[in-house]
Amino acid sequence: MLTQRQIFVLSDSAGETAERVARAAVQQFELGNAAVRRFRRIQSEEEIAGLVQLAHMEQSFIVYTLVLPGLRAAIQRESAKWSVAIVDIMGPVMETIQHHFKLTPLLKPGLLYDMNEDYYRRIEAIEFAVKYDDGRDARGLLLADIVLIGVSRTSKTPLSMYLAYKGYKVANWPLVPGVKPPKELWQISKSRLFALTMDIEALIAIRTERLRLLGLGMGAGYISGLQVLEEYSEAEALVKSLSCPVIDVTNTSIEESAELIMECGVPEEL
Repeated sequence: MLTQRQIFVLSDSAGETAERVARAAVQQFELGNAAVRRFRRIQSEEEIAGLVQLAHMEQSFIVYTLVLPGLRAAIQRESAKWSVAIVDIMGPVMETIQHHFKLTPLLKPGLLYDMNEDYYRRIEAIEFAVKYDDGRDARGLLLADIVLIGVSRTSKTPLSMYLAYKGYKVANWPLVPGVKPPKELWQISKSRLFALTMDIEALIAIRTERLRLLGLGMGAGYISGLQVLEEYSEAEALVKSLSCPVIDVTNTSIEESAELIMECGVPEEL
């Protein structure tokens, strides 16, 4: 008796593409406790034979992304033998590209997820941005490729994460009224230090929404026009003493803000 509907996902790589397709399709049906079982890094025809037989026993069908011709032939042969339905996610697209553009496929599994130097650089940069986010450790300021400073809610963290995804090690430091900034800010090359600013009314609106989402009162000095103005004055004096570029992020997307930083001289590729 069938106790759980299952879909087998087979791949000679990570199998993430086939699993996503299978799960997206499952969402279109009321399948209750349906399960998607992923079998990855398949390397032999013997593995294919065993998994197809298992799918037959479990009354399942198979979704697959197999690149190597031997494995593709094996799953077609074994599925016919055991009467198991199979769905080839990648094959038809590869064949169309091959015939339409008169090209020969590389037949190398996992190209989409190659762990190359660029991949590791991005991962390291993201870990760096998390570690040195929001003034957690002043030591990161001297290690960073880019340092962002600004008052609260001027998009320092989102911009840091976006730049980190691009491969830059980014640290950011909040400018808090009455709190002395770390000495490291004056030791950073001005080509790596950027101050973020925003229209006061826009900033108050963002802070007000932030307080609402947190369930906090609306009378806090955090959104007081007078206090924000004083906060700005103190931040502007500090930025002037640092002689660093100022990026206005008012009504500007993260991508646009990053582009402005690039235009200030930060290399597009590190």
